[in-house]
Amino acid sequence: MRGSKLSLNHKRSFLGIAFIAPWLLGFVFMFATPLIQSIKFSFSKLTVDPSGFSLDWVGWSNFNNALFVDPTFNRILTESVRDMVLNVPMILFFSLFSATLLNQKFRGRILARAIFFLPVILASNAISAAEASGLINLVGDATAVNELGQSGSQYNVMSMVMILRDIGLPLSFVDYIVDAILRIYEIITSSGVQILIFLAALQSVPGAMYEVAKIEGATAYESFWKITFPLVSPLILTNVIYTIIDSFSGSSVTQMIFSTAFTTQNFGLSAAMSWIYTLIISLVLTIVGYVLSKRVHYN
Repeated sequence: MRGSKLSLNHKRSFLGIAFIAPWLLGFVFMFATPLIQSIKFSFSKLTVDPSGFSLDWVGWSNFNNALFVDPTFNRILTESVRDMVLNVPMILFFSLFSATLLNQKFRGRILARAIFFLPVILASNAISAAEASGLINLVGDATAVNELGQSGSQYNVMSMVMILRDIGLPLSFVDYIVDAILRIYEIITSSGVQILIFLAALQSVPGAMYEVAKIEGATAYESFWKITFPLVSPLILTNVIYTIIDSFSGSSVTQMIFSTAFTTQNFGLSAAMSWIYTLIISLVLTIVGYVLSKRVHYN
């Protein structure tokens, strides 16, 4: 820095601070106090009385009850992690495949993009409130669609398995593909945001690179793996992290934590479960982020 002029690095630092300032202010004034209180609750027994509530220190007792005494928490937690491991690759593959198709030039492309984003709109809070008030019944309709699709595909599942097995695919991989097909509605519902992110990444790839590759004789397959995939890999990491958090935030574990707090009134145990769940999510995100960041291609 010379005189009163700021260097480019200092200007970028101030710009970054200004960018995250709304989040920092919201965290300090809205989330920091409940976060500290939840830590206190997890190590205490909360008793509600007419004057408010009182906390009795119990140490690690709530964590011990959650992990070794409660009969369902470990099972539900394990199932949530397993479902996340199975769902994330399905959602990412479908999102990238759909974004690649929607990025092509064809008539009605804008309408097609809007249709693919409809599941995100249908999952919004406004739609949820309308459904809770009885104005619409999306859950019943979705369940009917799923049941109709699964009942209609009962006969075709075995033929599909036999075809895939004849190709020489392992049985575990065949089961994974069949499960993905049977749960296509759930995958589409969870892919709206990811498709938009991949679309933005695909549209940022310079068209001149494809023209040069075509002149050099590269096929569409080679162009995808040599140009498209490396350039959108940073957004693949973003979508993986988003999908993991999204799958955990709406899992059965969060419902169990909520019911433990507000149905059985065991706030200490509920806080301990939430912190165990938070640590598991943080560990998964750290491992996935570290592994994928080594393979991400940055321009």
